[in-house]
Parts: sequence; structure tokens; C-alpha cells
Amino acid sequence: MIKKLLKEFKEFALRGNVIDMAVGVIIGAAFGKVVTAVIDIFLQPLLDSLPKLEAGGTGFAGSIMSFLGVVVEFLLTALVLFAIIKAMNAAQNLAKKPEPPKEKPRTCPFCCSEIAKEATRCPHCTSELPKYKAA
Repeated sequence: MIKKLLKEFKEFALRGNVIDMAVGVIIGAAFGKVVTAVIDIFLQPLLDSLPKLEAGGTGFAGSIMSFLGVVVEFLLTALVLFAIIKAMNAAQNLAKKPEPPKEKPRTCPFCCSEIAKEATRCPHCTSELPKYKAA
């Protein structure tokens, strides 16, 4: 019973999309720290230099500034993750081999139904078919 449960858990944990999700969460957390540093170092001094509506920037004005900081942090994090995912998708598309063009299916000249290439009679209308010639 426990062996079966462990086997199922192992299959679940090693499934590709679970690992991808874990990597995404870890990278997201790391970029969250980078974005927070950018905000603290570059944007917060700009926000602090704006005239304060109340003494010390507390109260409503301070809350607005805190909220704006969080919104900017979210937008920068989303932008960076979007750029990374877009680059990863582009790299995956470069690695994929182009698919060969698909052959058009053979159709019965009498009833226009799709038939097998090697068929001598149409399975739909039972008409005798001319020999198949490869294009």
C-alpha cells in the first residue's frame, strides 16, 4: 500500500510540468528579490523626493506610496518573467525540427469521401477506384 503510494508520488513529482512549475516558482522568487532591490535603490528615492501631502509621509499619502511601490514591483516582476518565458519559448522553437508537409488524403472520385491510399474500392459507395498514383 505504502509502496504503491510512494510510486505514484514519484511519478507525480518527476512529471515534467511539476518540475517546470517548481523551477518557475524558484526563478520567480529570485526575480522578485531583484525587482525589490531595483525599486528600493532606484525608484523609492524618486518617490521619496516627491512632495509629501502629510508630515513624514505617513497616513494616506504614505499608504498610496506603499501601494504604488507594490504595483510597480508586480509589473516589473511580470515583465521580467514574460521576457524570460518568451525567450525560452523562442529557444525551444529553434530546437524543434520542422514537420514535413502532410500528404493530401486520397478521396473517392465518385462520392468524395476520404479513403486509404491502397484501396481498390471505396468503403463508402463501393465504387471501383482507379489505381493510385503517388504524386
